[in-house]
Amino acid sequence: MDLPTVSELIRTADPQQWRPGDAWLAGGTVLFSYGSETLQRLLDVTAAGWEPLVMNDDGLEIAATCTIAELYAFPDAAPPQLRQAWPALDLVQPCCDAFVASFKVWNVSTVGGNICTGLPAGPMTSLTAALDGVALIHSPGSTSRRVPVAELVTGDGRTALAPGELLRSIWLPAASLRARTAFRRLSLTNLGRSGVLLIGRTDEDGCFVLTVTAATKRPVQLRFPAVPDAAGLRAGLEEAIDARLWHDDVHGLPEWRQDMTYRLAEEVRAELAAPAPASAAVSAPASAPASAPAPAPKDGSL
Repeated sequence: MDLPTVSELIRTADPQQWRPGDAWLAGGTVLFSYGSETLQRLLDVTAAGWEPLVMNDDGLEIAATCTIAELYAFPDAAPPQLRQAWPALDLVQPCCDAFVASFKVWNVSTVGGNICTGLPAGPMTSLTAALDGVALIHSPGSTSRRVPVAELVTGDGRTALAPGELLRSIWLPAASLRARTAFRRLSLTNLGRSGVLLIGRTDEDGCFVLTVTAATKRPVQLRFPAVPDAAGLRAGLEEAIDARLWHDDVHGLPEWRQDMTYRLAEEVRAELAAPAPASAAVSAPASAPASAPAPAPKDGSL
């Protein structure tokens, strides 16, 4: 940690208190890793008292301060009828695993923090964008606005957040949680950052949605009224992803990311085009907080 210019730590979740030179602090795993020579104050939102996970018949609200450990534990602690009603919860643990981080990071790093860093490989961006998550944002002018997560991250390390704005929560609609899903991820190394991460889903009305992350600088979503054929999906990808949008860093060249995206997209399409396994539909429970113990420590790198 190298923040030599910071002189104050203020516990607040009120955007009215923000001023130039401030940074919102949640888990701080990225902020403390990268350091800064310009920040003057840290505004700590961890004491805001936001319930990590709140569910009702309409969907699931994930607080920005919900830790990765809390989110990971949620599906295992959920009642069987909820897992049956919301099969897309099966995405939660693979996306958390995409951090390839130690239990120490899992118990500090937050869902909101991961999204707000705007990293192409941010797995919480992948999860929430793929399920049509909507971010609730509080602004310094005592106003709020809602933005789809797929539009909140606009590039490598860039978001649509204005100075002083604070991400409060992400809402996942029940319609998306009821969808059938498929997950694919590739990295150049066993414990490396995601180079390609794709999530596909088929909704109850038959709509097919493919969300491409990690391979691209920002989330890219393709929507079809039904599962397309291979040629239709390939054409959709070529039209939606401009050559300049493929990400380029030590975790993968653009050409490799493009080739692997096309390959994994076809795997996702084929999986969701196949008949769905038989399952009983069960209604989700009434509104209630959702809490669970943190998972056991995992192997991995900090």
